[in-house]
Amino acid sequence: MRIAVAYENGQVFQHFGHTERFKVYDVENGKVSVSTTVNTNGSGHGALADILKKIGVDTLICGGIGGGAKRALAEAGIELYGGVSGDADKAVEQFLSGELEFDSEATCDHHGEHNGDNCGEQGCGEHHCGN
Repeated sequence: MRIAVAYENGQVFQHFGHTERFKVYDVENGKVSVSTTVNTNGSGHGALADILKKIGVDTLICGGIGGGAKRALAEAGIELYGGVSGDADKAVEQFLSGELEFDSEATCDHHGEHNGDNCGEQGCGEHHCGN
């Protein structure tokens, strides 16, 4: 099993489409055997699912995520656990023990509605995502 976490400064990054790196965990016998960080090279929303598919990820843990990205992940056969926050390593530990709290309806689909306001007020992290 290979798990990826949208990652920034040790935490689960809260906006999938702006993810600059993933922390990738290889799991054997129910435990993490190796973890590494993968840079997305500034790829946008559409390319991120393809990156994950190419590196063999079958499970993604992230914060907020838009509908298009959800569809792309589903088409790539990647299982999604959205709406997660906090420490990335701990989230993976909780996932492996069956204790991860996630929100299957987690979204970040408010672009253009807040004219540069902080997305954190909309529930997808503490960053500015007004484009």
